[in-house]
Amino acid sequence: MQKIQIINGPNLNLLGRREPGIYGARSFEDYLKTLRQRYPNVQLDYYQSNHEGALIDKLHEVGFEANGIVLNAGAYTHTSVALHDAIRAIEAPVIEVHISNVHQREEFRHKSLISAACKGVICGFGLDSYRLAIEGLIGD
Repeated sequence: MQKIQIINGPNLNLLGRREPGIYGARSFEDYLKTLRQRYPNVQLDYYQSNHEGALIDKLHEVGFEANGIVLNAGAYTHTSVALHDAIRAIEAPVIEVHISNVHQREEFRHKSLISAACKGVICGFGLDSYRLAIEGLIGD
């Protein structure tokens, strides 16, 4: 059984309540149930933190055991060299995801400091961005 770790960064604990016009009205925990039903032969683990260091610690913890990591680093995408370095330091491939199309939003969201360390980037497909990332990882 493949093991995929999903990691969400700051403010993503508010999905379903935070700016539903951008992020939708569904909580991630509810969506995770759908993903687990769709992929019964994949162990999907989930972690969320609003703290950069905790995200780095989680990458270090699972990055040598998981078959892949789906990472939505939230705002840290645009600011964190430390996350970039943590992704480079681990063995598991990481797919960067975003719910919204960050390139249609504020200019500061157009630049990702973690993309170059990731296997791929998916954005703009709502919560389905996570499914597409999982497909990319299990297709290897």
